[in-house]
Amino acid sequence: MADVRLGSGESFEALLRRFNRQVQQDRILAEVRRRKHFEKPSEERRKKAAAKRRKSFR
Repeated sequence: MADVRLGSGESFEALLRRFNRQVQQDRILAEVRRRKHFEKPSEERRKKAAAKRRKSFR
């Protein structure tokens, strides 16, 4: 979980930038998007295999 504390003399904008950077590094939003709609493990494997096939054609 992204936990940032306001430093002495630090502006809110700097705190917000640090928070956003921490969220991106922790990949929190990617995890939220992935969990938004449940996907069966078989569907997940099928999508990964299809992505591999598409990538190999390039």
